[in-house]
Amino acid sequence: MPRPYFVMQLVNGVPISRYCDELGEKSVQIRSAGEFGRWGRWLTMNFDYVPMLRIMRKLHSIPRGQPPDFNGMKRFRHYLRTIFPNDENAEQLLPLLAMNPMGKDHVAALLDAYLAMDADGIGARVAAEVAARLADVPGDFKVGLVVCDDLMGLGTNRYDYELKIRFPATWIPPNWLRPGFQPKWLKDYWLMGVLWSSESPSERAVREAILTAAHRVAYMHQHGLARTLREMIAQEGQVMALAGCSGPTLDAEDIAYTREVLIPYLDAEDMRTCIECLFGDEAGRTLGFTPRGLSPWAGLALALHDARPNPALQPTGPA
Repeated sequence: MPRPYFVMQLVNGVPISRYCDELGEKSVQIRSAGEFGRWGRWLTMNFDYVPMLRIMRKLHSIPRGQPPDFNGMKRFRHYLRTIFPNDENAEQLLPLLAMNPMGKDHVAALLDAYLAMDADGIGARVAAEVAARLADVPGDFKVGLVVCDDLMGLGTNRYDYELKIRFPATWIPPNWLRPGFQPKWLKDYWLMGVLWSSESPSERAVREAILTAAHRVAYMHQHGLARTLREMIAQEGQVMALAGCSGPTLDAEDIAYTREVLIPYLDAEDMRTCIECLFGDEAGRTLGFTPRGLSPWAGLALALHDARPNPALQPTGPA
């Protein structure tokens, strides 16, 4: 099971509406503009945006080595020290656990493209925007973007990662899901905006990564954690609609067919059934699961269709 997903958890606080325009290598703190006097620090939610794309790019600049003398330990040791620095006062960059530390040139090229468009600056501004929308949702998080290598990362199955990112209850121990719970070794909770190495870099991808992460936490705060397929569809439909996601979408006939196929499984909670129904046959085949005659991203397309007041019906890519 991928390890990075324990970094997302709800805690107490009140949201944000102010943004620091200066984005350097240090984190950008976003706080509520409300005045609470001496008690303000206890009543405000913090979004602490941490730029990580340049850090990832520096790690990829360390040679992987080439056969027959391949030795990737130099990069891997730097990777571990970056996440868990020896200085106890330094920041733990836990979302980097989701990256492929031995990523190849395609990841470096993707990071270069995101850096060229100032993706971390976009991410910080989007975090400020969504903070203003979620003024009644408590929470206290660090926020950042991370590239997951689903294209060539041998240990990264896109659909297994997607399920765990979207639905923490599918893998996190129940006692970790208590409100306010925080392991002693965990300094901060994180919202992780995921960019995929199989997808072209774009500002839309950055916006949707941050917006879906924020709206997902807000939904969980209001409705609790999704455990059944029915609850997962309801959650992700609202999250994607509020985030303004452009897809996935299906035509009207495929939407009707998907709805009919999913009806017997709406109360299912097991990973296999949920992946088959949410992500379609193509996803199921990557894990040796049962084909159900479903299009790619079928369950999520149905979720977005039902959540939109005026759904678009032209096929597009994943959210």
